[in-house]
Amino acid sequence: MESAIPLHLETQRSRHKRVPDDYQPPYPSFVARYKPAVSRVVMAYFGVQYRGAAPAAAMEALAEIGGRFAGECGPSHWDRAQYLDHTGHENVVSVAYWDDIARFDAWFEPGREAWTARQREGVGTFIEVLRPALARHETLFSSLGRPEGVAVIADGMSGEVQEHAYWGGMRDRIPLSQTDALAPGGAPELVRDGARLRVKAHDNLCLIRSGQDWSDTEASERKLYLDDVEPVLREGMDFLSDDGLGIGCYANRYMRVLAAEGSASEKSYGQSWWKSLAALERWAESHPTHVRIFGAAMKYLSTLGPSAKLRLYHEVTVAAADEQFFEYLNCHPKTGMLAAVETVGA
Repeated sequence: MESAIPLHLETQRSRHKRVPDDYQPPYPSFVARYKPAVSRVVMAYFGVQYRGAAPAAAMEALAEIGGRFAGECGPSHWDRAQYLDHTGHENVVSVAYWDDIARFDAWFEPGREAWTARQREGVGTFIEVLRPALARHETLFSSLGRPEGVAVIADGMSGEVQEHAYWGGMRDRIPLSQTDALAPGGAPELVRDGARLRVKAHDNLCLIRSGQDWSDTEASERKLYLDDVEPVLREGMDFLSDDGLGIGCYANRYMRVLAAEGSASEKSYGQSWWKSLAALERWAESHPTHVRIFGAAMKYLSTLGPSAKLRLYHEVTVAAADEQFFEYLNCHPKTGMLAAVETVGA
């Protein structure tokens, strides 16, 4: 049994794990392992936003960012997802991942100027970037063989890890949590740059991307997931999107991953920005919406046992203030981290 924390990031703990050293999890899970030379990763969300049918400008923007991703210094991996937000706007979000900060920096400024400095009729655009040190980041996968998100750019996957299947496991997998409470510091601020709006968030802002892949399921399992689990998951995601601010969730997106040709795949993920890791933990441990998600998932897994083909994963980052970038052009005021600041008159 391995520790989720890579050996080179292990240190003497001043903050103890939530489980004893001899804890044995009830089922296997795995984490991404990066090459030793990788000290930071980049996760960059490029969104387009519009109402109704996609305007030509939106389709052109999506084609352009795809082309830029394929160009010099582009990301090692990217994927695209879509959702209808709670204000009735369609959002298509292309998420790109780098494991080389110099490559990202060389790519980013031209990419940024092409994305949020250009007015497009009927279209809003946004950029949300984290570039965390690995000590501020963790992943978890229910199975091997098909990495998602940032794990695609990792060197590989671990063996079975100890720190999972208990409340507090998410925190225990983050290397910095060995010595740091990861408490938030400061408050989000709005910075205006002409038509562009930037948000300066605060220290220890938390991001989670939590995904589901039912593409391997067969008829009975697929029906069980889509009828009994997904509606409960959607209810929880809707709560975070509509009312999450009151419990520390600045913004939430529940998105369907798009296949290469643009059609909906059998994958989805929730992506949300949180005031703190502690706020995310409180929702996960005790809020009725997540208690129902957890209950539905446990019933599903206990019914199917080891034969379950559903794949689950997540990636969680607690980012320092200087590891964040948020910029919005012509987006509605509840978009992403704009929801965390006052934008009256924007």
